[in-house]
Amino acid sequence: MPAYNDKRNSKTQAGAGRHMQARADKDRCRTMPAGANSNAKKGTMKDRERKDMERKADIGMVGLAVMGSNLARNMESKGFTVAVYNKEPEMTDAFISKESGKNFIANYDYQSLVDSIRKPRVVFMMIRAGKPVDMVIDELLPLLEDGDILVDGGNSNYEDTIRRTAYVESQGKLFIGTGVSGGEEGALLGPSMMPGGSPAAWDRVRPIFCSIAAKTEDGTPCCDWVGKNGAGHFVKMVHNGIEYGDMELICEAYQLMRSLLGLSHDEMSEIFRSWNRTELDSYLIRITGDILGFQDTDGEPLVEKILDTAGQKGTGKWTGISALNEGIPLTLISEAVFARCLSAMKEERVRASALYNRNIPEYTGDRTALIEDIRKALYASKIISYTQGFTLMRSAAGTYGWNLNYGGIAMLWRGGCIIRSAFLEKIRDAYAADPELPNLLTDPYFHEEMEKLIPSFRRVCAVAVTHGVPVPAFTSALSYFDGYTTERLPANLLQAQRDYFGAHTYERVDAERGTFFHTNWTGHGGDVSAGTYNA
Repeated sequence: MPAYNDKRNSKTQAGAGRHMQARADKDRCRTMPAGANSNAKKGTMKDRERKDMERKADIGMVGLAVMGSNLARNMESKGFTVAVYNKEPEMTDAFISKESGKNFIANYDYQSLVDSIRKPRVVFMMIRAGKPVDMVIDELLPLLEDGDILVDGGNSNYEDTIRRTAYVESQGKLFIGTGVSGGEEGALLGPSMMPGGSPAAWDRVRPIFCSIAAKTEDGTPCCDWVGKNGAGHFVKMVHNGIEYGDMELICEAYQLMRSLLGLSHDEMSEIFRSWNRTELDSYLIRITGDILGFQDTDGEPLVEKILDTAGQKGTGKWTGISALNEGIPLTLISEAVFARCLSAMKEERVRASALYNRNIPEYTGDRTALIEDIRKALYASKIISYTQGFTLMRSAAGTYGWNLNYGGIAMLWRGGCIIRSAFLEKIRDAYAADPELPNLLTDPYFHEEMEKLIPSFRRVCAVAVTHGVPVPAFTSALSYFDGYTTERLPANLLQAQRDYFGAHTYERVDAERGTFFHTNWTGHGGDVSAGTYNA
């Protein structure tokens, strides 16, 4: 049974059970638990009890809600002993009571938790992002020794992780902010993990992280070091932004088939399942097929009884804000965030719908052909979404001095996470061929694919607009493609307007880049120009 550490009871109760020490194969980032001690049966009962009482955990887990408890179970199942703690002691008791006979050490205060972990200690915090993380850090730091490691596995803002890494390192300790994707099932069976922070901490946590992470078909863990300070949480944030985009695109495809074509849920379920056998093969496409085929207790589709207001936790919004700060056109993901905001305006939408008497005209074209066009438009938009996400990561890497491996990041998402898909291997191949690739649309494979997809993409957007079906992610993706592939945009007029009313200057096509001009457009505006800068 598990051991207990509690200052309220100075006796430590240790149950029997074989303690297995996990080892790492660092080259392949895999772990193998050590075999049982051949002398385990030797010695007196007191000797064995004393050894159990003195045993140390490989890692500590703070926070035993769904994600924390499942990560702890995952770690223990891979041969690691886990010290657990939750601020509500009853949650610790409930967890331990379910895990009798396993290698967990229950703790009811931070000092006992720290004392129960082998050095250098690793304390994994799986708690609500924001101020609670700072509070726990401040409580743990005085109890830790130099070289000990704090890990934040929540959805923290990368800027907080940059700040926390510097702070913890200034106290002689190490810090990791790691993205963990895959939900409660992934946490238990194998998540995608994106660690960053103090580079010196990686060797200590690598055997544990890589052991519990999801694996690709060849056994490669979906976990690797991303970069210093906030790099891991930034990549997780972009992952979540892409997730927003993927989900919105799927919902728009569903809306077209439901509202425009009038397909039944069984028909749509089968369509999504068939799409999962194409380039769209992915976790989200698969579960969409399952959801559309799921019936409530009365035999009706359950999805039709769910209120059409979407929630969000903030990572999509952070992705959009970061893109604005970096000057990167993250149009599709931003529209996906705004679509959720618009969905939340349910009562206003109901009133506006009645006011404008919105009715979608009957579609009289080839329905089978349109369904195939929707599939291709979904794939084209998906390419745009990932293109924008990887462009944002490249820009941020320059800003923060991160050396990101973009092909490697794609493979971190190949298993375990919500956006896992076969499509990611094509992104890995693109960056393997050209690590300095500025934009996925310029990669030969994606160029060829987009050339084939664009006609269908345009037809779908045109049909949606003319029939009044809202598809903001589809249309923003197409506009991005058209803008990125257009040699001359109307920004020359825009810059002339800026110079006219604000003397913001402009560059000329017949002069070297970086040379700025100002025109006195009205004859009485003067010759003084405003300074130039990029906001």
